Amino acid sequence: MARPNTSTNQRIQPLRALRAIRSLIRNPDDTGQVFQIIRALSGNSGERTFRRFRKTETGQRILAERPQLLDTLSNRQALEQLPEGSLGRRYADFVSREKITADGLVAASNETEFNPDLPENRRYFGERLRDMHDLWHVVTGLNRDLLGEASLLAFTFAQTRNPGVGFIVLVAWLRAKGDFSPARRLIWNEYQRGRRAQWLPAQEWEALLARPLEDVRRELDLGEPPNYSQVRSQGAPQLAT
Repeated sequence: MARPNTSTNQRIQPLRALRAIRSLIRNPDDTGQVFQIIRALSGNSGERTFRRFRKTETGQRILAERPQLLDTLSNRQALEQLPEGSLGRRYADFVSREKITADGLVAASNETEFNPDLPENRRYFGERLRDMHDLWHVVTGLNRDLLGEASLLAFTFAQTRNPGVGFIVLVAWLRAKGDFSPARRLIWNEYQRGRRAQWLPAQEWEALLARPLEDVRRELDLGEPPNYSQVRSQGAPQLAT
């Protein structure tokens, strides 16, 4: 009987990534293609990120206690009862305005992001990292428009060094030409901000939700949110008022 493949390294699949990036260019709202690209090009970057997380005191505590961030972020009622200006309250306002849900990324990943044979702790961390994406939108002040997403991915690449994320950022940067060329500065600035900031994958987000957002930004060395003009795709949903 063949032994299951429990390797934490993933084979690089450049052709799969190219097909996915073409689909993403045609439809920038197809979040599933983002996961396809990351899955195709991650290599062993996910394992490196997990090992770094596991070495931190917070990471060790989280792996021992295994809090479910997705469940916390899905409890809209509890988040809306947090103090005005807190990270959790601002997150609730953000997902309400954008008409999204905490488990939206789970559906978009469509089981493409993780090898089902990964060790339990490794898979848990990968899912937790995925689930904190929209929290990063809130703490960085980057919106879910096309430019905001590309810039947050630049920030994410600086934090995780995932080649799949870096590839998407590079394509976005190269395509920002003509009237959109100023977008390159924001993408670059967010990459630099990601390098300067505290390491967000190892933060205990559950404990930060009730705290004032400005205090969280200061503690994480994030600085002030950027001021930029959003670029929304034609297929993006109308923002809630």
